[in-house]
Amino acid sequence: MPAPMKTARRALLVASAVVSSLALTAPVSHAAPKPSPSTSPSATPPAGMSTVGGERLGQAGTQVNLASGVPVLPKDLTARSWVIADAESGDVLAAHNAHWRLPPASTMKMLFADTVLPKFPKSVEHKVVPSDLADVGAGSSMVGIKEGETYSVHDLWLGVFLRSGNDAVHVLSKMNGGIDNTVKEMNEHAEELQALDTNAVSPDGYDAPHQVSSAYDLTLIARSGLQKKDFREYCSTVTAKFPGSTSKKRGKSVRETFEIQNTNRLLAGDSDIPVYQGIAGVKNGNTTNAGATFTGVAERNGKVLLVTVMNPEKSEHNEVYKETARLFDWGFKAAGKVQPVGELVPPKSAAQASAQPGSNNSGEAGGTGDAEKSSKSAVGASAASGSTGIGVALGITGGALVLLAAGVFLINRRWPLPDLVRRRGRS
Repeated sequence: MPAPMKTARRALLVASAVVSSLALTAPVSHAAPKPSPSTSPSATPPAGMSTVGGERLGQAGTQVNLASGVPVLPKDLTARSWVIADAESGDVLAAHNAHWRLPPASTMKMLFADTVLPKFPKSVEHKVVPSDLADVGAGSSMVGIKEGETYSVHDLWLGVFLRSGNDAVHVLSKMNGGIDNTVKEMNEHAEELQALDTNAVSPDGYDAPHQVSSAYDLTLIARSGLQKKDFREYCSTVTAKFPGSTSKKRGKSVRETFEIQNTNRLLAGDSDIPVYQGIAGVKNGNTTNAGATFTGVAERNGKVLLVTVMNPEKSEHNEVYKETARLFDWGFKAAGKVQPVGELVPPKSAAQASAQPGSNNSGEAGGTGDAEKSSKSAVGASAASGSTGIGVALGITGGALVLLAAGVFLINRRWPLPDLVRRRGRS
């Protein structure tokens, strides 16, 4: 049962507007050629992995700069790969086989959402036809979409994020020109983000040959997604009402609803794991081939961290969330003390975007691109009517951050998140 929820918001200005005198470009010195899409995940970390983000991130094993005052990493970590990073500065605080290309399971849906979500306003409605669901994989996680029923885009995204519904992913993909077109766009977007370990084969993360990503890439992708208002809303929603079947009652058509709950156990809680203090999303996954995978974002005491964990060897119930929680705990203790071992690189086009003052970088489906409105609003309400959310985890609030909406870098050459509307822990 989820713990009782309390939410609160406050804004933190991430940066001052000191960039006007500098012309910065995206760092490329660590970029590596994208591995061949035919490369299958190896049984052990390959000797030569990508060095995007820094040389040490391409090395096998655990990378951390332990020094006086830096807490020791948890001893009971069994994941094949993990990354812990500062979501705002982009510093990678510690990592383990960061660029190991592994099956991502439904964490691939973060790339799907980051690619497709801005395409359709949430109010758009779509009537489901049989071909929309014809190629959903056997044994897929489903939200319960019915042929012949009409769903809003808002409904479909709740199905994607809360129930990891492959049926919802396939409907949205068909709306986006089909599965093949959507996968092509996802791979193009991954390359733009410099997520060069990633090769999408299906939009939903369903097990498929050569479908791979890495803990580093999933962290990059999550950071990109969290720039988007709608992405933040959906990934932070705990429960929502979802449309069911239409039936006739007393001569009238009545659409039933049922409740869906987020399968992210750090967000919703479970019998053996509490809601994690400060958690604000983002996405979990689990398949036979990939094992359990998870990327999460959490805030505590003014620090916002991203953690990705892939395929723990320990088979204990909810192990991926337990190892994630231990890494979060370490990161919050180590932040400000530990020297980073690498960085989350910005997208290729981040510098060029600043030369396009009319562009819409709000990341909101049907967004206006109005920077002044973005700077005045603490973006983020809980999920719309009938849903219960933790509130939007991240939103643009400061006028000084309007520059960030145009893609301008800060002096430290990172790609910071917008100012934050943060959620406090629930007791």
